[in-house]
Amino acid sequence: MALKATIFKASVQISDTDRNYYQSHALTLARHPSETDERMMVRLLAFALNAHEYLAFGRGLSADDEPDLWRKDLTGAIEQWIDVGQPDEKRLRKACGRANDVVVYSYGGSGAVMWRESVRDTVARCRNLVVQTIPLASSQAMAKLADRAMALTYTIQDGDVWVANDKDTVHVKPERMVVA
Repeated sequence: MALKATIFKASVQISDTDRNYYQSHALTLARHPSETDERMMVRLLAFALNAHEYLAFGRGLSADDEPDLWRKDLTGAIEQWIDVGQPDEKRLRKACGRANDVVVYSYGGSGAVMWRESVRDTVARCRNLVVQTIPLASSQAMAKLADRAMALTYTIQDGDVWVANDKDTVHVKPERMVVA
């Protein structure tokens, strides 16, 4: 018997002074049985950092040919491809060929650092690829905010992010991978 996804509802308020984006979103997230709260919350952070009226969640772990999030134009062309985790080089090259912009949000401490080193050459070749690393302490703290019915506020200023619910606030400072 196959396990089913767990459904999470998120009421999200985004105040992004870096992009002049101020909106509320009512989101439904399907958490794959193999997905952790930490990964799901990094997906939600990726949504907040790239929020747009056409940004949508893909099938994620359930589909190899779709990203975790993507934004398509009205013709169906992929404008932005967003993955969470540590995709392999083949997937990165495929994404860079299909989308105008590709963003990866890696997390997981030392595993993320080792992954970043393994894809350094691909990142250098793919000019439309940006890799952001979420510090381990931040991703683990965000996981504690996960709830089946969440009300979260994302405040983004000068590259810093504050994620808050009615009890706690988590500070996140994504680190952009720079290739020399």
